[in-house]
Amino acid sequence: MFAELNELLGASPQRPEPGRLTLLQASGTDGSFLVHHFLSFYLRAGCKVCFVALLQSFSHYSIVAQKLGCPSHGESGKDYVYPEMKQQRAKGVNLTAAKERGQLVFLEGLKSCLDLVFGEEEEQPGQPSPLLFLSESPSDLRALFHFVRVSLSAAGSEACAGPVLLLDDLSVLLGLGATPVALLDFIHYCRALVCCQLKGNVVVLVHSSEDSEDEENELVVNSLCHHSDLILWAEGLATGFCKDVHGQLKIIQRVSLQQAGEQDLVQIYQYKIQDRNVTFFARGLSAAVL
Repeated sequence: MFAELNELLGASPQRPEPGRLTLLQASGTDGSFLVHHFLSFYLRAGCKVCFVALLQSFSHYSIVAQKLGCPSHGESGKDYVYPEMKQQRAKGVNLTAAKERGQLVFLEGLKSCLDLVFGEEEEQPGQPSPLLFLSESPSDLRALFHFVRVSLSAAGSEACAGPVLLLDDLSVLLGLGATPVALLDFIHYCRALVCCQLKGNVVVLVHSSEDSEDEENELVVNSLCHHSDLILWAEGLATGFCKDVHGQLKIIQRVSLQQAGEQDLVQIYQYKIQDRNVTFFARGLSAAVL
């Protein structure tokens, strides 16, 4: 996880805030660093995590998770707001160990898609493939919801905090043929189950573009924005590629969801992605610029 991002969000794995739908929105850039952050954050917090991974393999996420806790020399010299973060920064997260002890349930979407399409997936009685909509109805994501419900409701893990559903990324399901209404219904039921019933959290990544011609994707993104408690919007720079500033992050705290008439809290920072860390700074205040 990235300690600087925790500082900006006022978050700590020692006291994760439950009952939130967090939307990770990426426009003109890769928002995967946010997914890696929340995966490590919630595993450190002791939460049971159901990770629906549709973009990368397990080995990819595993390698990144082990690297995140180990900043290279000179990457981060800042003092942390929470002392416990400084003690943990030298140790990454072992996803394999988390799977073995039942804290992490990982759905490798790429492999599941291929196995389902080519008929190589082994069917288990009473447990349909989570991506069954590929071969049946594109408007029916009940199998995927069943997978999430069983994964997070099952006993026997060492998790001591509220469960978490992490989805990377929702736009891929649209590309695989799922309908916008089905996706929004799926997120609605997941939020009701995880956030309300189980007192956990849902984190979803989507990609979007203001000039996109994909109306279905933009419909899903706009709907999710209206229902999210927290939005982290990563955008590419309007000026194009820059070696020292990789993008802009807009943090939107949806105060209006709890207090009618109140304005949402918006913070904007620029960031630079390093090998094992991400640094954030106010716009125009990059060390390279100054």
